[in-house]
Amino acid sequence: MPYAESPPTSPPLAYRDGQALEETSDNIDAVNVLKAQLKANQQSTANTPSSDSIYSESQFDANKDKSGFRQYEDACDRVKNFYKEQHTRQTVAYNLRARHLFHTQTRAEMTIWQAIEKLNTLIDESDPDTELSQIEHLLQTAEAIRRDGKPKWFQLTGLIHDLGKLLFFYGAEGQWDVVGDTFPVGCAFDERIIYPGSFVDNPDLKDPVYATKHGIYSPGCGMDKVMLSWGHDEYLYSICKEQSTLPDEALAMIRYHSFYPWHSAGAYRDFMNEKDHEMLQAVQAFNPYDLYSKSDAPPKVSELKEYYMELINQYFPNPIIRW
Repeated sequence: MPYAESPPTSPPLAYRDGQALEETSDNIDAVNVLKAQLKANQQSTANTPSSDSIYSESQFDANKDKSGFRQYEDACDRVKNFYKEQHTRQTVAYNLRARHLFHTQTRAEMTIWQAIEKLNTLIDESDPDTELSQIEHLLQTAEAIRRDGKPKWFQLTGLIHDLGKLLFFYGAEGQWDVVGDTFPVGCAFDERIIYPGSFVDNPDLKDPVYATKHGIYSPGCGMDKVMLSWGHDEYLYSICKEQSTLPDEALAMIRYHSFYPWHSAGAYRDFMNEKDHEMLQAVQAFNPYDLYSKSDAPPKVSELKEYYMELINQYFPNPIIRW
């Protein structure tokens, strides 16, 4: 009698250097933090009245935060090679294949909290001297959101938003298809993507359709119709969309939190529909917690686990998640 086979499961890749992934991820965050600070400083300086004294600070370069800009350049240098590989290998063909594998494979079956502990083990075991565990980092974000009185679904989103990094240990080809700023494939690469010149070896750049402004999409089609570069955001978004009751705003925070060309630089806005404007506001509200909460005091996991388990159970009806 015929029967349906369960999707194959993939054991974690034990040889993967989790701490190297986290170091790259931290360097990427540093670039985005410094870039946001430079932007804020430029806006602040532009509104500062000038003095008539001949010895007052020069005005021709008033919009340049020199020390901050040097820090930003240094941070960019640390991720330059990473983005070269990402921008070369994130093609339409690769993204179609990655999504096919997602839908035809179950990499693991475990609860959300078990996934947090798994990420904690796989990354932190490679660096036993790390100051904060992965669980503590995730709880920092969630607790910062909680202190600000945000809804429970918002708090839970802060807790789980980086769980897609498990992909690194379950079949990813490298760091380049796990972390990094995301961007659409199937249309022209916008100049507001970090290191836009590093797409030169991406074969889609020479495709007669993919290289056009709108490519395979149309203006106003909606961001949910746009294929973003595959990584931990898209991976977790796909899981939560199918297996949780999280609201659309939470799903947008998960899917777009690394889509800096869109939510911070204003690129690809012509693909947006009416709903996307609301989702953009949600992502922009989430972004500060993603970037800046890591400096907070370390939370006590034992005291917080019960509270967040209640949130997990509320928004994930089936406790066992297919990863």
